[in-house]
Amino acid sequence: MNQLNARVETILHTVGSSSDPLMAIEMAYQRIEREPHRNCWIHVRRREEAREECRRLMARARAGENLPLLGIPFGVKDNIDVQGMPTTAACPTFSYMPPRSAKSVERLIAAGAICLGKTNLDQFATGLSGARSPYGSCASVADARYISGGSSSGSAVAVAAGHVAFALGTDTGGSGRIPAGFNEVVGIKPTIGLVSSRGLVPNCPTIDCVSIFCNTVRDGEAILDVIEGFDPEDPYSRPATPFTAAGPGNAFRFGRIASADIECFGMSECAELYERACRRFSRLGGKAVEIDFAPFKQAGELMFTGPWVAERRSVIATLTDVENGGLLDVTKTVLRSASSYSAMDTFAAIHLLYRLRRATQNLFADLDALVVPTAPRPFTLDDMHSDPVTLNNRLGYYSYFANLLDLCAIAIPNAKLPNGMPMGVTLLAPAWRDRELIGLARRLEPNGGGAAFELRSGTPESES
Repeated sequence: MNQLNARVETILHTVGSSSDPLMAIEMAYQRIEREPHRNCWIHVRRREEAREECRRLMARARAGENLPLLGIPFGVKDNIDVQGMPTTAACPTFSYMPPRSAKSVERLIAAGAICLGKTNLDQFATGLSGARSPYGSCASVADARYISGGSSSGSAVAVAAGHVAFALGTDTGGSGRIPAGFNEVVGIKPTIGLVSSRGLVPNCPTIDCVSIFCNTVRDGEAILDVIEGFDPEDPYSRPATPFTAAGPGNAFRFGRIASADIECFGMSECAELYERACRRFSRLGGKAVEIDFAPFKQAGELMFTGPWVAERRSVIATLTDVENGGLLDVTKTVLRSASSYSAMDTFAAIHLLYRLRRATQNLFADLDALVVPTAPRPFTLDDMHSDPVTLNNRLGYYSYFANLLDLCAIAIPNAKLPNGMPMGVTLLAPAWRDRELIGLARRLEPNGGGAAFELRSGTPESES
């Protein structure tokens, strides 16, 4: 654990504390209580209960027990079980008390971290906006007019607002990356099966994964060290396949989208921020290689205009009554579309996906990573509420394909639009290259993990 201890030396400072765990807990609660308007929490643990757990952990540490995450406060997306706290998946009628915590949570608690509560999300993790919850919409910490991104909205906002040092989310089609981009934090989406999904309310079980929100890639690496590992209790867990390449040296090759193919849905400044990221990466030793984005786009279209929405409905239907179980209208609308797909459609889509996987594998053969915008552009909450399906689907343009193509991904901050909204970029690589991707992301995150750059020139286009 010595390497892990070295990695977590600075995590407590991200919540503004000294090395005193009790002070970290106290400051976290002060911030949570001061900012209820952020709607990022569904359930918050009693302060004295958390303080008492911290005291017990400190006593164990004094007795010589190795607790590498001692006293570090964290949040958990409310579709991941935490014993003693209700799981709602942002659907109050679905609420239950789990008999045990999810495997990832168990591992964090065993390492000394302290869970402060359950964070808000798009209902049943169906959405990328952060605006689909009966517990309130989550806005970006940068500008309350704009969406936070989802579905792991509360987890990203809780980290960005300094309520906790890190938070767990989930990622099926971008939920661990989109809200990181709009809140200027780091989002780590591991290879599917690297982290156990036992204790996760399923969405699309074949492509679900637990994700990490944190302030720096270094922090995220420390958390991944704790929660990764094969879990025989999870049928979707996979033994890691070692990737033996040395990883990128000072020189590396990264795939990029051709300028003519960048899609920003009417906000051209977002394309400029992506271009700036590519130029910066080139200055840091990277060689940009334009790739054919078509197979990635095709794979992404399968997520919600293909039969994987049927997997989502089949799972949720085993958990609650889709029509009369207290679901939001927009959740019902998405799930109802599943009825239009047949078994033949499903197999045709699976066959197409295998062809697309092979095509993208060939593209990655000569690349250390693919770099894409984390999201095409931000949308206001008002616009998202007015057109919740179309705009939500646009958000996933650069994220929907990742799990279908069996990729790992890390979203890092990049720059700010003239209106102050953060826009991130995401690095992607084939399954099991997580560590190599983390190493590259640590080199490329702005200011060594500090504040993102700001684009000061120009004026924003219409926000509609």
